[in-house]
Order: sequence, then structure tokens, then C-alpha cells
Amino acid sequence: MTPREIEEYRALRQTIRERGTARIWVFVAGLLGWAGLVIATAALAALPVATLLPLLVLAGLFEAVLVLHSGVERIGHYIQVFYEDDEGDPAGGVRANWERTATACGAAFPGADGDPLFAPIFIAATVLNFVPVLIAEPVAIEISVIGTAHVLFLARIVAARRRVHRQRATDLQRFRQLKSRPPTSASEQ
Repeated sequence: MTPREIEEYRALRQTIRERGTARIWVFVAGLLGWAGLVIATAALAALPVATLLPLLVLAGLFEAVLVLHSGVERIGHYIQVFYEDDEGDPAGGVRANWERTATACGAAFPGADGDPLFAPIFIAATVLNFVPVLIAEPVAIEISVIGTAHVLFLARIVAARRRVHRQRATDLQRFRQLKSRPPTSASEQ
């Protein structure tokens, strides 16, 4: 491997480490912010529609966690296809198999590593976010409209989880295609 490829490998591994840590901190800080907003909304706003603001914050937080997780996964799959081969170790020692080993572990023990999107927590938070609506004694139309927004967010969580579970196979297939026939530049098309 060239020095440039070794440096790229190291930078990619560092990016995985940093974004993986950032995902957890974004989740924790965001959840605390959301909880404070829910308490403030329940205490200060009499209108059930006020719960849409904390729901929006919760949805934004989920999207941030999803993007961080998906990016880390995609980088890991890139490393697996482009760097973890039989030709040597990008780090300069024994052949690297970090991504392959992580993939094999995930396949052998599904669910053992928890939910990378924190979906159960987001689902519980969404349900808790709806509680102030019920406390405010809403009319049927308020329950319908606000309840629909909450249900749509729950559907988004479920859809994102399904996509994340398919991401590994999709990424690996795409990266293998790119490796077998590298993309051409715009001037060559």
C-alpha cells in the first residue's frame, strides 16, 4: 500500500471513532434538551398543539443520530471492501480485519450490541411527548392532528431501522461494484 492509502485508512478509522462518539453525545445532550422542552411545554402551554415543538426537536435529534450512524457504517463498509483484502495490512502490521470481524460478530450475535439508533428510547420519548396532549383535555380534532404527527414520527423510526439493517448488504454490493470498475470522471463520459 502507498503512504497515501495508509494515511487515508488511518483517517477513516479516526473518523469512525469520532463520529461514533459524537452520535452518543448528540443523543444524550439532545434527549436532555428535549426532556426540558417537554417539561416547559407541559408547565407553560395550555394548548395541546404546543407538543409539536418538542416532537420536532425529537425528530431532528433522531435524524442527527441516524445520519451519524449511517455515515460511520458507510465508512466501515468502504474500509472493508477497499482495505481489508488479502494483499496486506493498511496499518503496516498483520492483515487488518477490523470491519470484517465486526460484521461477522453482528451476524453471529444479532441484537447483542443494542440498537445503534436508540429506537426504543425514541419510541418511548414519542409516547411521553404525547402525554401533555392528553393532560390538556383536547378536543377530537386536536387528538387526531397531533396524534397523526406522533404516529408519522414513529413510522419514520421503524422505516429508518429497516433501512439501517439493509445498509450493510447494499453498501458492500455498491462498493464492490465500484472497486471492480472504478467510476469515470465527468470528462470521460
